[in-house]
Amino acid sequence: MNLMIRNALTIDVEDYFQVSAFARYIPRSSWDSLPCRVERNIDRILVLLDEHKIKATFFTLGWIAERYPSMVKRIVENGHELASHGYAHHRVTELSRGQFYDDIARSKFLLEDIGGQSVWGYRAPSFSINKDNLWALDYLEEAGYRYSSSIYPVEHDHYGMPDAPRFAFNPTGSRKILELPVTTVRLLDRNFPAGGGGYFRLWPYAVSRWFLQRVNSVDRQPAIFYFHPWEIDPDQPRQVGISFKTRFRHYLNLGRMEKRLDALIRHFDWGRMDQIFLRQSV
Repeated sequence: MNLMIRNALTIDVEDYFQVSAFARYIPRSSWDSLPCRVERNIDRILVLLDEHKIKATFFTLGWIAERYPSMVKRIVENGHELASHGYAHHRVTELSRGQFYDDIARSKFLLEDIGGQSVWGYRAPSFSINKDNLWALDYLEEAGYRYSSSIYPVEHDHYGMPDAPRFAFNPTGSRKILELPVTTVRLLDRNFPAGGGGYFRLWPYAVSRWFLQRVNSVDRQPAIFYFHPWEIDPDQPRQVGISFKTRFRHYLNLGRMEKRLDALIRHFDWGRMDQIFLRQSV
């Protein structure tokens, strides 16, 4: 375990049918008719974190919070940070400025009302803040958020801003909000994704561990790691009619994920986003 640098462990609280890759196959109008599995998965995650005495940040959809308020309260009662993932998993690139503000304000109010604590953090669905919509950071600040973790400095077919800073930064201009990019490793003049999600299921575990160790030991920076509740659920309903690429990305190594998470938690020091990056004022 690295006792020198504490890393941020984050969970994007959404269910299996809400991922952006399924949006063209599963309309939002059908969500209420589908079997939800998020609560049981979150409870398993809470047990895992409690066993290791770790606190984390839960970026939670407002849609989920409305339907599972007791789950949200358990997250808070266990000492974790409650943060926003928007209301209904709309990518920022899909919304007008007014729609975006309504979404982030609605989710913040809802989460604070249920959780009984201030919500300072926001993560855009699918890391959908990029060079073309940096205006979103102004709206986050106006809505009362203090940090965003919405920019992924990698090249990807669905998201990414490869020229963005790799570590915590204040965007240019008058913005005071702090942007906290998901972790990457710089190798061969390229940023490699090292912060979790599907890449954590794709890379051999030793590679992911080495990436995070390098960020701590060479860059001397805290890492930001994320995963989803559905990633520890290999028994989730399987979607039909989806593309091979979508199927590969979503279902790859789900059965190995929980064991890998347990190893990752043991090998590094972990904490909440607010207590690591806003520690002077939280």
